[in-house]
Amino acid sequence: MAEQAPEKQSRVRDVERSGQIQSVTRALSVLNALAEDDGGMTLTEISRTVILPPSTVHRLLTTLQQERYVRFDNERGVWQIGVQCFTVGNAFVRTRDLVSMSRPYMRRLMEESGETVNLAVRDGDAMVYLSQVECREMMRAFAKPGARVPIVGSAVGKALLARLPRQEVGRVLREIPPSQRTRKTIDAEPRMRNELEQVRKQQFAVDDEEHSAGLRCVAAAVFDQNAEPLGAISISGPTARITNERLSALGTMVCTVSREATTAMGGRWPG
Repeated sequence: MAEQAPEKQSRVRDVERSGQIQSVTRALSVLNALAEDDGGMTLTEISRTVILPPSTVHRLLTTLQQERYVRFDNERGVWQIGVQCFTVGNAFVRTRDLVSMSRPYMRRLMEESGETVNLAVRDGDAMVYLSQVECREMMRAFAKPGARVPIVGSAVGKALLARLPRQEVGRVLREIPPSQRTRKTIDAEPRMRNELEQVRKQQFAVDDEEHSAGLRCVAAAVFDQNAEPLGAISISGPTARITNERLSALGTMVCTVSREATTAMGGRWPG
């Protein structure tokens, strides 16, 4: 049998590769459609959603079922996400790195806001800075990784407090040590509860010189797959630049970035 010319062999490989990529793309579109519907979908519903013929969708589902990525509910006649999707997703949860995955979004936020951007997580009744992207201004906020700030007197702390149960908020407020209080710290429980309600509504928190005189911060939380806060991203700078007039715009910026970081982490923003 005569051998194919190199050029023809290359074209055949390209066609095969293109077909394989198309099949993968179609299979992923089926999985994405099922992931969006908690109740399961019929073959017809999936076909309409992914805009593919039912015969093609059925072949894809059969292959995915063999690998346990989907399962068929015989009683209801619907297809659902399978256990292997959980296994793969759980591997992502185990290996995700909050710092490295947040850095690109923090850098962009620094460029957009012109101010220093921080990432912090909760440690008991304090917040610990994990990472910082410094702005280019001569006068700027600085917090080295490992530095701690009070959970009550900081924007990153209030962004997390707003998602805690009422009893936990009350305990944190009652146990604020005098060393963490400043002239502007909100330590009265009724006032703080009003403040946290405002944080939940606008989705970002503000530290108006509550931790350090002359420094303002605006922060929003980053959430995990259960809509529980993993940490918070903040914009920090002197009150001369972070004016009252800029707070709303900066709040919108930090919320946008925190939402994107949440999505990148496989998380879910609270409804």
